[in-house]
Amino acid sequence: MKKRSLILLVFCGLIITAVVIGKPYYDLHFGKLKLDEEEVVFYIPSGSNLDDVAEVLNSHNILMQSVFIDYAEKLDYDESKIEPGKYKAVDGATIKSLIYGLKNGNQEIKDTRITFNYCQDIEDMAGKVAPNIEADSAEIVAYVTDPKTMEKYGFKEETIVALFLPDTYEVGEWDMSAEDFVQFMADQFNSFWSEESGRGAKLKALNLSQSEVSTVASIIESEQGVFSQEWGTIAGLYLNRVRKGMKLESDPTFKFCWGDELEGVQRLLDVHREIDCPYNTYKYAGLPPGPIRMPSKKAIDAVLNAEDHDYLFMCAKPDNSGLHNFAVTYSEHLKNAKLFWRYMDSRN
Repeated sequence: MKKRSLILLVFCGLIITAVVIGKPYYDLHFGKLKLDEEEVVFYIPSGSNLDDVAEVLNSHNILMQSVFIDYAEKLDYDESKIEPGKYKAVDGATIKSLIYGLKNGNQEIKDTRITFNYCQDIEDMAGKVAPNIEADSAEIVAYVTDPKTMEKYGFKEETIVALFLPDTYEVGEWDMSAEDFVQFMADQFNSFWSEESGRGAKLKALNLSQSEVSTVASIIESEQGVFSQEWGTIAGLYLNRVRKGMKLESDPTFKFCWGDELEGVQRLLDVHREIDCPYNTYKYAGLPPGPIRMPSKKAIDAVLNAEDHDYLFMCAKPDNSGLHNFAVTYSEHLKNAKLFWRYMDSRN
């Protein structure tokens, strides 16, 4: 009886020992993540230490801080192996695979995209870019508007907006600084304007700089924001005026001078045109100092491929269509203008 009890005691001891030793081994190699979603995306900022990574995982309900620290130590994941970036955790995956993924970069999301379209200025652009890279909007704006940055890329305060061509871009890794982002956009700019693209030759034919073409593009896109089929015609009109040394007399340019004060105003008046501002093309001949918004690639191409015609004047059609009547002579333009104002008066 005593012998049987001893054997049972030894057997129980072996089971307990197996559990004590085996469970941590099992958990280490086979323990699985239990997430709230199928996938959870998280970010590890530059300069993070193990505690920072633990806090990120804990805040996303991926892994408790103490559990992560324990696993990291056992799997040789230390601060020298921490890589900043955008990562994902998958529900049901082993904890070991998550740690190894962080350690070897297997879980890092490389196909980071940025999209910025319909931007008014650098601040607007930065606000759309920042959520997709490590640099925040304030860092982007500060770096872009730094005189040293503008000098490096050959721009000035009035023209720096032309460096950024609205579109969707694959930027690779998430941990992109403001400096990295601007260099990336400079590379895109150079590719867009290269001789190989065909735009270089068209630029020379117009005898304008890239920033000047972007300025014209920004005006036509502001003048006609709905029907791009008119862009080539409007571009030809403004280029005709530039060649003749005429004032452009574009409403969006003087409206730009007022900032937000004319936001939502449908009927612009003579008093609005009297503002003394270098961007007011009713007061100053030639092109404004720079773009009045961030023009799209399509608008820039419309300028480079402007229609060849003799139009010098344009006026909105009196039918609320959003389209324009174009005229070669001022007398013809006055007739169009009278029809438009009569229409506006009828609608109060």
